[in-house]
Amino acid sequence: MQALVQTSLDGPRDVKLTDVPVPRPGPGEVLVRVTAAGVNYVDISQSYGTFAGGPQPPYVAGIEAAGEVVSAGEGVDLTPGTHVVGVCIAGGAFAEYAVLPAVAVLPVPEGWDDAEALGLLVNWPTALAALRPLGRLTAGETVLIHAAAGATGQAAVRMAKHYGATVIATAAPEKHDTVRRLGADHVLNSHSPGLATEILHLTDGVDLALESTNLTTSLEVTKPVTGRVVVYGLAAGTSTLTNWDLVYKHQLHVIGLNLGALIQHTPHLYGEVLTELFTLISTEVLTPTTPTTYPLPDGPTALTTLESRATTGKLALRP
Repeated sequence: MQALVQTSLDGPRDVKLTDVPVPRPGPGEVLVRVTAAGVNYVDISQSYGTFAGGPQPPYVAGIEAAGEVVSAGEGVDLTPGTHVVGVCIAGGAFAEYAVLPAVAVLPVPEGWDDAEALGLLVNWPTALAALRPLGRLTAGETVLIHAAAGATGQAAVRMAKHYGATVIATAAPEKHDTVRRLGADHVLNSHSPGLATEILHLTDGVDLALESTNLTTSLEVTKPVTGRVVVYGLAAGTSTLTNWDLVYKHQLHVIGLNLGALIQHTPHLYGEVLTELFTLISTEVLTPTTPTTYPLPDGPTALTTLESRATTGKLALRP
């Protein structure tokens, strides 16, 4: 089969289309014929070796796949022909066939295309976990959402408005109309050098910031003492926050969110997130979206475009 293999830790430029054997599912695993694979910042982090515990090259890239069950390993009760979406942090999704842990797959919702289901186990749970169980968002509060035009950001805007929040969103100017259509109350230029000042002109401080691109600004504009900053990504690189900063400069709650850690350490909390997520889907607060799709050989282009933050919404590869 054809697959995109990460050959070094020098970034997406070194992911190569290669012929590799079709994998076989082991106990607790399922083999899927991939019809769509999600492109995520995790894939970029892994390509540079900055994702903690990530695979080492050479490896088949991609953590998120949707498609048709071909076969299942011992202990797995999934009928061949069932369409599922799933995640494997060890990689393997950017291929014609992928092995996924059975515990990390869900059936594609009825009436949805496989590609529309991408994000169900990555972007949407991340946004919801950041807003509710970790961010403790309540009606009437103000939330700052960076990268609001991305797949996670778009879901977060829609959810936050549903929960009664005032949303201040940041995005590149050419993406502002997209974010406004999602219901954001204020949309600001993420590249503005005076971004923190602009936010503080709108509010006396935000109650919650969803942080993936601009930690310095998030810290500056979050309310002292009661404010929360949930850090779920580092698309703009790493930042330094010291104990001195927390005692004398930013007296607030800084919360780290890694979805894998949430699943591992608090599976009950992750279960609550999924239950709430499917309630939002059933009530059409969240509706399927069609990702921007590239053919599998163009995976390096999709990855570098995402890395440049020039994209809107979800990206996908089709084998």
